Amino acid sequence: MRRAPLLLILAAVSAVAHVVGVLVAAPLWRGAEVLSLALLLAYAVAAGLPAPRWAVSAALVPLIVDAVRTIPAEPGAGDVGWTVYGSGDSAVDRTAGFDAALAGSWAALVAVAVLLLAYRGRGRRRHLIAASVAAAPVVGYAAVRVADIAVAAGTRVVETRTRNTLTRVDGPGYDQADVVPALVLAVLPPLALALAALALAALLAGRGRRLAATGAALLAVLALPLLDAAIEAVRLPVSADGAALFAWYAITPTTAMPQPMTALTAVVELAAYLLLVAGLTGADRAAPAVPAPAAG
Repeated sequence: MRRAPLLLILAAVSAVAHVVGVLVAAPLWRGAEVLSLALLLAYAVAAGLPAPRWAVSAALVPLIVDAVRTIPAEPGAGDVGWTVYGSGDSAVDRTAGFDAALAGSWAALVAVAVLLLAYRGRGRRRHLIAASVAAAPVVGYAAVRVADIAVAAGTRVVETRTRNTLTRVDGPGYDQADVVPALVLAVLPPLALALAALALAALLAGRGRRLAATGAALLAVLALPLLDAAIEAVRLPVSADGAALFAWYAITPTTAMPQPMTALTAVVELAAYLLLVAGLTGADRAAPAVPAPAAG
């Protein structure tokens, strides 16, 4: 077997090992994600870096750095964390959601930005229209989530328990001038990732890189669970679970599979990177064919 396809297969196997570890909340090997991305970089070099030759390598470097930064801790090494609600102060940390969203998406954002810079140009109209249509539900979902929580945060339910009676009444709400900016800031990085990824998908599709365009489109899907995680990081003690379709509890965890939604997110992310690199290192179907020399 040629070296390049073998490297791609090993990268995929390492990605599967990482996903299984996430699913069962017990890493099969803590460095599986790092190895997968490193093998993907090796595959790109072995298969032949496309023009511009720096693009794929520069896009993979931040992904590898982030994977190293987020290597799972040793089992039992984590500290127990506590979140305290109901302190009587209705102030909201405006930047908590933004910080969490940026921490989860910065590497993908940098990678997409690098590829946009490398493959910039005028896309075909039909691809741009398709990207715009695909962006509408992502933007709409973010708007619905922000509006839903902002309305719910306007009124807090206060419980008063007597000897035999539990009474619930509407209490003073959180200041919407704090809540809405915090939520809007939280959804900005995932929205930026989704829109940039769809723009990249349109450009790659216009160049005939359909496999790579599919990978870019998957990164737009990745923005949805990142968006819900960012909103949850704002830590408002209000419930808007009905509108959260991609939160960590969207798929009910079980004892055997404690992190199904997180594992599904990892599947989407790593599949996107595999498709992007495999699609970009293939033959450029948009380039004019070089005529074969005449037989002498």
